[in-house]
Amino acid sequence: MTPLDRVYREHSGRVISALAAGFRDLDLAEEALAEACLRAQDAWSRGPPRDPAGWLYTVARRVALDRLRRRSTARAFRPDESPPEPTPEDQLMATDTAIPDERLRLIFVCCHPAVSPDARAALTLRTVCGLTTAEVATAFLVPEATLAQRLVRARRKIADAGVPYEVPTADRWPERMDAVLSTLEVAYAQAHADAAGAGPHAAFATEMLALSGLLAALVPDDPEVQALAATFRHAEARRPARLGPDGALVPLADQDPADWNARLIAGAEAFLARSAAGSRQQRSPPGPRALQAAIHSAHAARARTGRTDWTAILGLYNLLLAHRDDPVIRTNRAVALAEVEGPAAALDALLTVEAEGWLPLHAARAEMFARLSWTADARQEYTAALALSPSPAEALYLQRRRDALDA
Repeated sequence: MTPLDRVYREHSGRVISALAAGFRDLDLAEEALAEACLRAQDAWSRGPPRDPAGWLYTVARRVALDRLRRRSTARAFRPDESPPEPTPEDQLMATDTAIPDERLRLIFVCCHPAVSPDARAALTLRTVCGLTTAEVATAFLVPEATLAQRLVRARRKIADAGVPYEVPTADRWPERMDAVLSTLEVAYAQAHADAAGAGPHAAFATEMLALSGLLAALVPDDPEVQALAATFRHAEARRPARLGPDGALVPLADQDPADWNARLIAGAEAFLARSAAGSRQQRSPPGPRALQAAIHSAHAARARTGRTDWTAILGLYNLLLAHRDDPVIRTNRAVALAEVEGPAAALDALLTVEAEGWLPLHAARAEMFARLSWTADARQEYTAALALSPSPAEALYLQRRRDALDA
């Protein structure tokens, strides 16, 4: 991967967010960044600048301004004739510091109700977070070509509807909130999947902790918002224990709770308590994200009790299925089922999950086959999982599990 490729993967979403917020034009932002990348290929031939992301943003902004001038419409983007106050973008060009983060604003733009529900989070992840079309398609378990068509239609809808580039007033948040939260979930999952924190989306872990905390402060009475903030903190608390000294992934059941981050767990429990209080106040049952947070909390309890209450976790998954009956929940439920009723029951459940080509499903099936001593089937599933480009830490773990079948 070249330096330009790396910078694009890590920072394109931030650059596009800042440009789109400044120019109120998503297409112009993407076109300007593409032109800046073309210029970087020549300009960086002897090495990237000190602040590569800032360089791309500065050049892309100049490209966008040039295009607006050529269209003779630049004046339309000025609120009045008086000299404007310096924007964060202007300050960036003067100081060459880190680019401004306008992700939250653009997340709300892309999650506008004018965009179809099945495309809102996908568009945001592709445009704002910089995930590839293939990564987004994998996250939503749909073919890449299908996802690409959705993105094209969503961008066209935003342009045709004249969607304003602004965070809506609080009374309009509910119609966008589920898509916003789904976006944050998938973005964090990209970072969480990489136990070593060395992949192109590693920075999402810190950013999604911050954004979820911000949303929780802005919408303190929304149980699902509070629950998502809890889930991120519970999951991130386990990061110190997720990587063994040899660089291999350590599954949750094998982790040493002493290595978990107690401060993050305490923060997670506080958010979960607010979520529960909100549900009681609204006299509503826990939503899907509240149930997921409760599952994480049940796992975290092992740090206090020394054991995992798998029966309680399975019960929570059963409730969650009523909200989200999808391959992800069914696969995770089967893992809990294995601890309560045994690997045969879990395997029966996994064989009904329709998500071929999804790595966690193949890994879970492999584990159940291995527990049942069905070596050939286990090896086949581990091989299938390894062929799906796991992170280095996960690949090392899966490879060792497969090799152990022959021991």
